[in-house]
Amino acid sequence: MKTRVLVVEDDPFIRMDIATMVEDAGFHVIEAGDADEAVTVLEREPAIQRLVTDIDMPGSMDGLKLARLTRDRWPPVKIIVISGRMKPAADELPEDAQFLSKPIMPRKLEEALAI
Repeated sequence: MKTRVLVVEDDPFIRMDIATMVEDAGFHVIEAGDADEAVTVLEREPAIQRLVTDIDMPGSMDGLKLARLTRDRWPPVKIIVISGRMKPAADELPEDAQFLSKPIMPRKLEEALAI
């Protein structure tokens, strides 16, 4: 069974591009448009093993809060935080989370997902 990756991005075109990169790297993709939808997916899909989330999103929480919540509630999930606007300080990211800047290079994303 392919590793399941939850991609969380509010811009549908960017989400589609990231999802395509993840699928091309050999992973199964599940998409969410914001953090609230992502939490619902995580609760419903216990087999998710990776989370790729944008930082700047509308809704009740941003991507950093989603990453911390994911680390607290689903510790085995590997987390990749992405942004084209800001690079979070190391203490803002959950333990073992990775950061990638937009635009995302497919090889960098594939390497981050493989860890």
